[in-house]
Amino acid sequence: MVMRRVVILGGTAEARVLAELVAAEPGVEVTTSLAGRTPEPRLPAGQVRIGGFGGPEGLAGWLREQRADAVVDATHPFAEAISRHAALAADAAGVPLLALRRPGWSPGEGDRWHWADTLAAAAALLPALGHRPFLTVGRQDLAAFAGLPLSCLARSIAPPPPPLPAHCRVLLDRGPFTLDAERALLRRHGIDVLVTKDSGGPATAAKLTAAREAALPVLIVRRPPPPPGVPAVASPAAAAQWLRTR
Repeated sequence: MVMRRVVILGGTAEARVLAELVAAEPGVEVTTSLAGRTPEPRLPAGQVRIGGFGGPEGLAGWLREQRADAVVDATHPFAEAISRHAALAADAAGVPLLALRRPGWSPGEGDRWHWADTLAAAAALLPALGHRPFLTVGRQDLAAFAGLPLSCLARSIAPPPPPLPAHCRVLLDRGPFTLDAERALLRRHGIDVLVTKDSGGPATAAKLTAAREAALPVLIVRRPPPPPGVPAVASPAAAAQWLRTR
């Protein structure tokens, strides 16, 4: 039997589900690559590689070394740089590439959502919406709000690097988060506006419901599109089906 080799650029819950589906396929070897930025990551099925590649050329060389038959970019919807590198590397290595992107969130009745195209645009809009924001944009992106004279609450998996807002309390926690816990957090810290990115998925969606119930404005940063020419699917099952056709 000829072994087929699948590479998953991971770090998301969808990537872990896909790795489990692929690892169960006969005659398929799956390797998931993790950036290594999250402490104690939840490891997927199959082989795991942790660390960067030094750019698209390094990734292309690694794909050749692995003799990869297909690549799935299942990174975070806002991991724009690695997605761009994946597109360049897959093209250089001659390997088919698919983007796996969970659907974004959609507003419901009673939501007070405000959209921004970039983090900088969100930071410029924020002071008009509230004075005690809850920042849930990820530890790498808190610097965009560093210049604001607001009393902020931020949540991240690991300690964020500087710069941070001058008056910022950081909560270290990892989802999924329950609705009751999110309700209590908003009340306890006197939050008057929620700031997030359109990451999608159920793990952190409870904060949106809690904000709706409290009639709070929500400031959401739009996600970037996949690189041009890269096909995309919305579920691990659809990605697994795509891989069966390679």
